[in-house]
Amino acid sequence: MSSGHAHRTPGPPRIEEVSDGVFAYIQPDGSWWINNMGFVAGRKHTISIDSSSTVARTTAYRDAIAKTTSAPVTTLVNTHHHGDHTNGNFLFEGATIVAHEQARRLIVEDGKEGIQRLQRAGVFVGPDGGPDWGDIEPAPPFLTYTTGVDLYVDDLKLEVRHLGHPAHTTNDSIVWLPERRVLFTGDLLFNGGTPFLLMGSVTGAIEVVDALKRFPADVIVPGHGDICTPETIDEVLEYLRFVRELSVQGHSAGIPPLELAREADLGKFADLTDSERIVGNLHRAYLELDGAQRGAPIDAIKAIGDMVAFNDGNPLTCLA
Repeated sequence: MSSGHAHRTPGPPRIEEVSDGVFAYIQPDGSWWINNMGFVAGRKHTISIDSSSTVARTTAYRDAIAKTTSAPVTTLVNTHHHGDHTNGNFLFEGATIVAHEQARRLIVEDGKEGIQRLQRAGVFVGPDGGPDWGDIEPAPPFLTYTTGVDLYVDDLKLEVRHLGHPAHTTNDSIVWLPERRVLFTGDLLFNGGTPFLLMGSVTGAIEVVDALKRFPADVIVPGHGDICTPETIDEVLEYLRFVRELSVQGHSAGIPPLELAREADLGKFADLTDSERIVGNLHRAYLELDGAQRGAPIDAIKAIGDMVAFNDGNPLTCLA
């Protein structure tokens, strides 16, 4: 079953000012390795929320910031450790990089060798053979927290919070601007794309995504996809609960994750991009049903191999 967007050409990134001095940087089409970012510009300094997956994409983002404000980026917040949100960290020279303590640990452990290993593996391939990642230098956060930290741009407060459980990863953080009712969720929310839980937790994601409702947001900037409203929280929760229920049924019947995914009726979720993620999500759910702790290490090679098999044996389409 192909992911179905191998021949699509993503549109250009765009900046949307979601509140005075608060900007979302949206990268279509939000599929594998094409993430959103954002920045908050003040009189003397700017805070960036995430970098991007390739040198070219992060350079374009950095240039867009410079065209929008003359205030330099002095702080870079990573919402989690995944490379589509951190590979470009090193291009923000002089900025204090802030993230959850587990994000730092995982970026350090992976190192440049891990980035190069991913490139050589050829798991993610575009129509023209790419993506062109560029020469990436790992730049882990060097200011970390356990539960959260408050940052300020002028008098505007940004609350950076880890919500207590593994979800998309073990180290997901949100950035909440209470005075503006703007919420940056990182990859806790995918708008129009299939959520991905392989490195986190299915049950944890249900709890954490539900907890997003306690932030009275008017505007939400998801990790991937268009800017949205709190309605998207319920849409993502519906998918997560679907995965949970499907996994319970399949696990009790002894059906392997790949076979279960092939047999499953995804219904309206089949229209989400990167539908092969259902296989990885089921691998994570099965591990938890076997008694593993949330966020426990998983055989990612096996799971990704099954995702490729679900995708008709083709590499996973990456248009970054």
